[in-house]
Amino acid sequence: MSITHNNIGEGARLSAIQEQEWGTFHTRPVHLYTLTNSAGATARIINYGATLQSLEIPDRHGQLIDVTLGFDTFDEYLGAHPFFGATIGRCANRIAGGMFTLDSHMFSLDVNNGPNHIHGGRRGFDKHLWDITRAGQGLGDVFVEMAYTSNDGDEGYPGNVEAAITYTLTFDNTLRIEMQAGADASTPLNMTNHSYWNLNGHESGSILDHEVTLIGDAYTPIDKTRITTGEIKPVGGTPYDFTTPRPIRTNMDALPLLDEDDPGGYDHNYVIRDADGTLKPAAQIYSPQSGLTMYVRTNQPGIQFYTGNFLDGSIIGKAGVPYGKHHALCLETQKFPDAINKQGVEGWPSVILRPGEPYYHEVQYAFSCDKK
Repeated sequence: MSITHNNIGEGARLSAIQEQEWGTFHTRPVHLYTLTNSAGATARIINYGATLQSLEIPDRHGQLIDVTLGFDTFDEYLGAHPFFGATIGRCANRIAGGMFTLDSHMFSLDVNNGPNHIHGGRRGFDKHLWDITRAGQGLGDVFVEMAYTSNDGDEGYPGNVEAAITYTLTFDNTLRIEMQAGADASTPLNMTNHSYWNLNGHESGSILDHEVTLIGDAYTPIDKTRITTGEIKPVGGTPYDFTTPRPIRTNMDALPLLDEDDPGGYDHNYVIRDADGTLKPAAQIYSPQSGLTMYVRTNQPGIQFYTGNFLDGSIIGKAGVPYGKHHALCLETQKFPDAINKQGVEGWPSVILRPGEPYYHEVQYAFSCDKK
């Protein structure tokens, strides 16, 4: 399929959508959608895991650079990897012991991260083929929409969940991701997108010189198993303070190590300032090398800042590039980790989705470039 819209002004680029088969999964075809906006930026999305495979944005020299980690072939996505570009569900991040109580019933989840449950389990939303429901474009914008049904009992979660996701690449180089869902029984739901970002290009190595601003005055501390303690602490005067721009490496060596196996680096949830369910600025990342700035906006109350600490060079990504430690960063918008086990704790948002309630999660990754 190739769709173009040609009513965007004489001399302007055309937005376009291209679709191709990219492999098979359990005998079903896997599709890759290429979205090109009227500015020439390109996003590629596959319906396996509703995954962002690449995002190409022009740098200060006008050259397109791919700013996300991933793979060149579908079969590589079937191997072990740390959720490159994937849609995460039902619950992003960790749930302590893989257990929770909801309405006086205890539920046991798949334990797939030490003693804990992480990112929806071994076969979460990222390990399933999503159905394409719509694809199209407006004036310079292009989008693709996908849907997936998570059945009662999946990975231990209660209730059936109907989930949908829409990726939109706008005319002004913003990637907007909208996640929606409904359930027929009460269940925890806390979706996110797990893209790995390197504003110098996926092949370029360390992101420790990226300059980061996090629009949050507090964070949620974690214990030795990386489970949130239930506290909310101010970042001021700590290595976690990114309220003003600074390179990632600035205070990283001052971070406490959780244990002897801790590789070091950031992997923490920040409390977004003035979060109220509407779109708010959450983060800003700048690369002095490429001139790119990425602005993150979301309607969620938290954002997980992760600096690729467990990448070790063993995963070979696009163009044969080994992805080593601190090769990329993640900015996962979310409700707070393990919130299902913090019900009633002051300051903690609920992740419980009740029947008839809508779930709506929006995150925008907007790009601009200086001309130095």
